[in-house]
Amino acid sequence: MTASTAQRKPASSPPPSGQQDQAQAQRKAYDRRKTRAKAKSEALRQQEAAQVQALPVLRPYAAGIDVGSRSHWVCVGFSTEAASGLIQEFPAHTDGLKAIAAFLREHQVNTIALESTGIYWIPLYELLQAEGFEVLLVDPSYSHPLRGRPKTDRRDCQWIYRLHSVGLLAAAFRPDEQTCRLRAYLRQRANLIRSASRHVQHMQKALEQMHLKLTEILSDLTGVTGRSILRAILRGTRAPEK
Repeated sequence: MTASTAQRKPASSPPPSGQQDQAQAQRKAYDRRKTRAKAKSEALRQQEAAQVQALPVLRPYAAGIDVGSRSHWVCVGFSTEAASGLIQEFPAHTDGLKAIAAFLREHQVNTIALESTGIYWIPLYELLQAEGFEVLLVDPSYSHPLRGRPKTDRRDCQWIYRLHSVGLLAAAFRPDEQTCRLRAYLRQRANLIRSASRHVQHMQKALEQMHLKLTEILSDLTGVTGRSILRAILRGTRAPEK
C-alpha cells in the first residue's frame, strides 16, 4: 500500500435519514409561516383599500397624475374597465403636457394631485397652474405608507385620484413664482461659490507640486497680489524678483 493510499480520507457518508426528515420538516414549517404572513398582509391591504373606497367623495371633479420621466399617467375617474377612457397615458414633452390640459378640461376637472417625483413634475405643475387648475403637489411619503396602494403606473394614478377625491392628500409647500426664481438664483450662486472653492484648492495643489510656496506667504491666493503673481507665472516669468 502506498503512502498516498494510506493518507486518503474515507468518502463522506450521507446524512442520516432522521436529519433529512428534520430539515424537511423545518422547511415546510417555514413555508407555512410565510404563507400565513402573506395571507394576513393581503387581507389587511384589502381591508384598508376597502375603507378608503368607502369614504365619501369630497372632490367629484378631481384628477390624479402619476409623473414619470417619459410619460405621465392621468386618471379622472374610478372604473374597473380598461377601455373606459378615464385613464390615459401622455408623453412628457410639451405637446403631451398640452394634451393633458385639454384632457382635464374635457372632463371638467378643477383640482389635480400629482406626486413630486424628482424634477419631472415642474414643467407639468407650472403649465397646469398657468391653465387655471388647482394643483396639489403631494409628497410621495403621504401615500406610500398606505398598504392599499397599487404599484403599477396605471393603477398608481388611479390610487392618487382616489385619495385626492376623498380628501386624504395634503399639499406640500410650494412658494410663489417670484420666490422660486429668487431661490433658483441663490442656489446657483451657492453652487458657483462651492465650485470656485474647489478650483482654488486645485490651484494650491498645482503650486505645491511645482514647489511654489505661495500659500505659505499669501493669506489669499485669489487676492490682488496672488492673482498678479499667477498672471506673471502664466506669462512665463521665472525670476522671483519680478
